[in-house]
Amino acid sequence: QVQLLESGGGLVQAGGSLRLSCAASGRTPRNYAMGWFRQAPGKEREFVAAISWSGGSTYYADSVKGRFTISRDNAKNTVYLQMNSLKPEDTAVYYCAVTIQGYCSDYGCSRASGDFGSWGQGTQVTVSS
Repeated sequence: QVQLLESGGGLVQAGGSLRLSCAASGRTPRNYAMGWFRQAPGKEREFVAAISWSGGSTYYADSVKGRFTISRDNAKNTVYLQMNSLKPEDTAVYYCAVTIQGYCSDYGCSRASGDFGSWGQGTQVTVSS
């Protein structure tokens, strides 16, 4: 079983930056991809970004493209989400999750939360205007 631990959330003013981290431990799937999702109050969980096992392919929601950057360090089993030019609408709880290569690879990536598993506990990001 995989355990995920997110960190790096906080309160920031609009236009500011935050860097989220998510460390995986336990029995990780072979060549697993990792993703970030977010959920704002009263809204459904939505896809933010994902990265293949190799790190060579990244995928972003249109709402964060050009502002957020996902990366990973496989030696540390950690994925990062660098968030720049933050907006109040980015306020949400951010979750990381893993998925198998069949759902996310260098050839494409699902954006459905149901195709990801082993969710972390989430980290709160609040952007003030």
